[in-house]
Amino acid sequence: MHNKTIKELSTLLHSKQISATELTQHYLGRIAASGHNAFLDVNPELSLAQAKAADARIADGLAGPLTGIPIAHKDIFVTQGWRSTAASKMLGNYVSPFDATVVTKFADAGMVTLGKLNCDEFAMGSSNENSAFGAVKNPWDALAVPGGSSGGSAAAIAARLAPAATGTDTGGSIRQPAAFCGITGIKPTYGRVSRFGMIAFASSLDQGGPMARTAEDCALLLNEMVGFDERDSTSLTVEQGNLREDFARDLNQPLNGLRIGVPKEYFGEGLAADVEQAVRAALDEFVKLGATLVEISLPKTSLSIPVYYIIAPAEASSNLSRFDGVRYGYRAPEYTDLQDMYKKTRAQGFGKEVQRRIMVGTYVLCHGYYDAYYVQAQKIRRLIAEDFQAAFKDKCDVIMGPVAPSVAWDLGAKADDPVANYLADIFTLSTSLAGLPGMSIPVGFGQGEKNAKRPVGLQIIGNYFAEAKLLNIAHQYQQVTDWHQRAPDGV
Repeated sequence: MHNKTIKELSTLLHSKQISATELTQHYLGRIAASGHNAFLDVNPELSLAQAKAADARIADGLAGPLTGIPIAHKDIFVTQGWRSTAASKMLGNYVSPFDATVVTKFADAGMVTLGKLNCDEFAMGSSNENSAFGAVKNPWDALAVPGGSSGGSAAAIAARLAPAATGTDTGGSIRQPAAFCGITGIKPTYGRVSRFGMIAFASSLDQGGPMARTAEDCALLLNEMVGFDERDSTSLTVEQGNLREDFARDLNQPLNGLRIGVPKEYFGEGLAADVEQAVRAALDEFVKLGATLVEISLPKTSLSIPVYYIIAPAEASSNLSRFDGVRYGYRAPEYTDLQDMYKKTRAQGFGKEVQRRIMVGTYVLCHGYYDAYYVQAQKIRRLIAEDFQAAFKDKCDVIMGPVAPSVAWDLGAKADDPVANYLADIFTLSTSLAGLPGMSIPVGFGQGEKNAKRPVGLQIIGNYFAEAKLLNIAHQYQQVTDWHQRAPDGV
């Protein structure tokens, strides 16, 4: 049962071959027996109550395509009834009095929440090792990181602990863990998915998106996720193109004449040979499907790392100032006065990586440095976006390349070298800075320690509001390959 896609499970539920309650019990049992540390909180009583309600909707003929389908939420989305911690000691016992808009949308669709998923603390990281509750283990190789920050989401799907999960992508945090765990994930155009109830890291970059095994499943999930939300000031309005649409509408369109831009900057020094081989093989498959490859240049790709690591920490410094021990969350047990309480609470409540980014962000926002760093970074951000627009205008319909320079690295291998972690995001950051949609699909394997198989992901980038096109392209590839069907040993 757990090896079936969302589409297949939906068919079984609607034909009453299984019930939502049976399906939920099955996944809860798998979660309880798992050793991946993917889940931070489960509440079987609440999950089964939602499953019972889904069964009633199905019996009454009121079910939609996702009714009764289990889903797990990255612990960045606040949820009633489950702890919402952002994988931080600062929010270790916090239970939200309301649901994030994304959580509400899936609940309205009749989906069943299985629990909350581990992630890098406040979504800051590329390996899921920054969680205050321990690292997630990659289901393909327990020695490897699952990627981050949505590592718990990716690992849960790869290990068949959930058929669907939510993730968030600030600089690649849906695409990179999807690549490392051999699943499918899509980051929509910035503003298409509401950020209300999503614990903020960098407000001009954070974007929620679906993660599942197939492009078809992601299309079904995205149908429910998108939509204008008046409670989110960055949510796109209908006039800006955010019409509710069916992202599965074009899944069977042929790829004849599709122009695929292949950035030369994505295939230079630093790209592992096994990753390049798998990505090149995938590009050849698209040629067989009728597409043509066009070499393009995104010359400011290398600037995306310094730009991102100025803008994102600056916004994090502002967003995380609310966690002071006064209103909610962790408070230091011993202090002498208010200022001492602030200092000790933040020193004890935040992990090292979060503290590092707050310090960097505070520095670049300081008087005397704001113009030299933050303003200049924003100017270069605009130039990065213009590079993409130039490519889409004259040369290509979509852009493809590797998601990351290598397969997943070993747990602890980069723990003492934060810059090495930052460099792993070189191919995903520019897409986020430009606010473009991008996705990752599995296209093969590379080699880890002791010749262990570790997945390789292909990144597909489109112009604004091109999610349906990206999903169709990915779906066509998945119709002629089986990488998305493969599962780790023992699953």
